[in-house]
Amino acid sequence: MGNALPSNLTFGIFDHLDANGSDIAQQYSDRLRLAEACDRLGFYAYHLAEHHCTPHGRSPSPNLFLSSVAQRTRRLRIGPLVMLLPLYHPLRAFEEICMLDHLSDGRVELGIGRGSLPIELGYFGIGPDAALGRYVEASEILVNAMKGGTLSHKGEHYELSGIPLTLRPHQRPHPPTWIATNRPESAHWAAANGANIACVGPSSSVRKITDAFRAYQKCNASADDQSPFRGLLRMVVIGRSDRDAYSLAASAYEHWLESFKFLYDLNDLQTPPNLPLTFDEAVENELCVAGTAASVRQALLDQIEEAGANYLLCQLAFGSLPLDASLYTAGRIQSEIMARSD
Repeated sequence: MGNALPSNLTFGIFDHLDANGSDIAQQYSDRLRLAEACDRLGFYAYHLAEHHCTPHGRSPSPNLFLSSVAQRTRRLRIGPLVMLLPLYHPLRAFEEICMLDHLSDGRVELGIGRGSLPIELGYFGIGPDAALGRYVEASEILVNAMKGGTLSHKGEHYELSGIPLTLRPHQRPHPPTWIATNRPESAHWAAANGANIACVGPSSSVRKITDAFRAYQKCNASADDQSPFRGLLRMVVIGRSDRDAYSLAASAYEHWLESFKFLYDLNDLQTPPNLPLTFDEAVENELCVAGTAASVRQALLDQIEEAGANYLLCQLAFGSLPLDASLYTAGRIQSEIMARSD
């Protein structure tokens, strides 16, 4: 494969805001510094996951943290990836997104989903059988609310009658929508609704999703004219040598993995079969890319090409990775990958 940077490739940031061993207030402060740096460096967006009752996510209210990011940045777009709709009344979710869109001067990227671990929803009294229905219904209401006017809906989980929508999003007709998926079947909904997709996994597996997405997008007349993003998520660590990068990344991944497994271990649940349980497995399965700027550039471009992606979601901060290491990686991505087109 070649070294050329695809002309339509865009770079964004993904974050779990998982525990890093520091005081939580310090971690928030450090993440805001990283967001400021990514804003200056020209990254497209900062996407933040939502998790509950686990060190895997210290941002149970992502829109609250993102409002701080909005005030510390100028161009960087922001959004939850994803907002767990089964936990929100859809009217409340709509109003929050409208507020964030105006606070950010129209920079919101709205990710929606039902969550990957049912136990998190269970802590709020929502069983796995109800989660899908609540998500489908809430997403339908949210889409209709974006149209403005009055809102009415009668379903199994929600009933609204003539609700006056006094708020509208800053962006018209609505902020860009995202879903996170590892299933080609989900590509149909995304393409039909002009949504962007974010995928994680080996490039060969992701390619099945992006191929399905583009096939649906091509034949679906109601999709948006703008070419949606096909996102590929990768943990990225760039060091001054391969050895330095691997040492930093391996230690950080071990810490991240411990946080990821917290609720699984606590509730005696089996971890996902595709979860790499060592750093070497994470590299082999393409979840992590670590090395010098040159080796990381080549690995990422090869994976992006194979995956059929046009958006790279860089997870620059995870586990015990120091802030300086994340800032160094962000700077090198900008100078060695984003700024190079030859």
